[in-house]
Amino acid sequence: MQDLAEGVAHFQQDVFPAKAELFARLATTHRPHTLFISCSDARVVPELITQREPGELFVIRTAGNLVPAHADGARTDGADGVTAGIEYALAVLGIRDIVICGHSACGAMTALAAGQDLTELPAVSRWLRHAAPTGAPHGEVDVLIRNNVALQLANLATHPAVARALAGDAVTLHGWVYDIPTGAVERIDPATGRPAALAA
Repeated sequence: MQDLAEGVAHFQQDVFPAKAELFARLATTHRPHTLFISCSDARVVPELITQREPGELFVIRTAGNLVPAHADGARTDGADGVTAGIEYALAVLGIRDIVICGHSACGAMTALAAGQDLTELPAVSRWLRHAAPTGAPHGEVDVLIRNNVALQLANLATHPAVARALAGDAVTLHGWVYDIPTGAVERIDPATGRPAALAA
């Protein structure tokens, strides 16, 4: 915890004063332009990868960057944090772009590709049922990572708030894969799962 406390002190003494005007504006204004759904993996930092300032991205992070399909994720009490975040982003914040970002060396996809025994991790096992089926030859984690992004885009489109926004041409969905060792970001074709260059 000492390193975290030192980080807070550095933020308060050096970073915050340099951006005081930005934070003063953010105190009364919350208008992010993009919903960024990424993996919980500590190596994936959406604001760092995209070089965005505080307030520009509305971020949801889940293990494996998974977005359960609406019917799959529905609970009788309506308590679904992913769905609530998506709904809020579209209905309240007026988000016009949604990115689902997978990444290289994803632990969730590696576990699926290797067929790891998750008996001791029952909640993880239940969560990973929302991921792409392996469908790729054993060990081809990169293929599974891409296919999973494509599946999560399809799952995302089943959410009522997203379906309405898509029907009204009010939102655009994007699939990305971030490569940790090179910093490269590929665009994923939602229909095929195939990679393409990310247009600047």
